[in-house]
Amino acid sequence: MNITEDDHARIAAAVAKAEAATSGEIRCVLTRETVNVPVVALIGGASAALVAPPIAIALGLKPDLLTGLFDGWTAAHASAAGAGLYSTLTVYILLQAVVFALVAGIFMIRPFRRVLTGGPGSVGRVRRAALEQFEALGLTHTRDKTGVLIFASLDDHRAEVLADSGIYQKTAPADWQGVADLLVAGLGRKQPADGFVAAVEAAAGVLAEHFPRRDDDANELPDGLVTRKR
Repeated sequence: MNITEDDHARIAAAVAKAEAATSGEIRCVLTRETVNVPVVALIGGASAALVAPPIAIALGLKPDLLTGLFDGWTAAHASAAGAGLYSTLTVYILLQAVVFALVAGIFMIRPFRRVLTGGPGSVGRVRRAALEQFEALGLTHTRDKTGVLIFASLDDHRAEVLADSGIYQKTAPADWQGVADLLVAGLGRKQPADGFVAAVEAAAGVLAEHFPRRDDDANELPDGLVTRKR
């Protein structure tokens, strides 16, 4: 993910500095991708196996042309009347198996998977992944409901900034879109650490304005970057 130990330290220091001036809590998450690879490969392979053979037949493929490969085997196991049908069904099933294995294998190759799972469908997937992390990292349990998640998915080329209910009562969505844009810019330059630091600094300005640090404020959550493969 091109994140070094120095990068981790820089991001953690930026979060600590930001939280020194606000009662808000910031967590940063960088994930390689948001796709569940085994599930996507299974669904993609199964879908292709169901759809591709009928389409091929409609376009002129005749499975019975291949049944000669099985004549010797089927003659010993089926009547003469049913041998042709049995061979045709066998070829059809084998075609489905080949298509399934081929397409599922393609989905397992990361560059192809990025192309096949990108586009508009990635928007909702990244948002769901960010929401999962928001809950998993304890951002819903801060004292004043002032948790902020800065989330990025490398393969999806998308970033999400989520804030808890206490923050949305006093800020506008545009405030956080600017934070997300800074992160995306850093990712686009292949400098994710710079993107996170810039996003944290921008978030700090919003939080300090609306949620200044309290005298009894405590650091409720860790400051370091969380990295995930998915």
